[in-house]
Amino acid sequence: MMNLTQTDIRIPDSKLASEAHDILREYSTDLLYNHSNRVYLFAAEQGRQKGLRFDPELLYVSAAFHDLGLLTEYSSENERFEVDGANAAKAFLTSHGISVEVAQTAWEAIALHTTPGVTQYMKPEVSLLFTGVGLDVLGEGLDQFRTELRQEIVAAYPREDFKEGIIKAFFGGFAHKPGSTWGTVKADVCERFIPGYKSPNFCDLIANSPFPDSASKPAVNRRSS
Repeated sequence: MMNLTQTDIRIPDSKLASEAHDILREYSTDLLYNHSNRVYLFAAEQGRQKGLRFDPELLYVSAAFHDLGLLTEYSSENERFEVDGANAAKAFLTSHGISVEVAQTAWEAIALHTTPGVTQYMKPEVSLLFTGVGLDVLGEGLDQFRTELRQEIVAAYPREDFKEGIIKAFFGGFAHKPGSTWGTVKADVCERFIPGYKSPNFCDLIANSPFPDSASKPAVNRRSS
């Protein structure tokens, strides 16, 4: 596991983190392996800059597992890939004697890592995984991240053809269950790659609900005479 010269952040070398790393390395592609490690390092540095108190080991396990749901070995038939990764991380942590409460934090971090507008109000590990992913995938916060450190991280964990490759990795992970992406940003990926596919429209779902509506009643004038 590498250390960086530009900062005090480093990938944890604990037994738990090492085993999570080995699972990531064994089952993942080079693209997702490098991405997951960059996500951790970006997230940890963001946490350091913000002065947040977080558990580096828990954050690393969350980063290592956050995209495992895209892989055949961890993919379910119909769950969101984020939930598949979250379930795998929680099972991994509890099998190593980590409390259910702590493991639940990793579950939430992974399950919500593609959900905007929520994680900033949650525990640091949850919010940091989201921002680390956002920086690596979308470049969010890139202008606030030190250039020298970013270059060192990317040199250690390269972004070779990442923009095209990550989209293909996403699609490959849920092409067999496009319905699981409804209501998430990943529905865009299905619409891009599946000819004629259109994610359900929320307004249409409401309009077509089988629940019968009663007729509207005229407003009652309650003013006293």
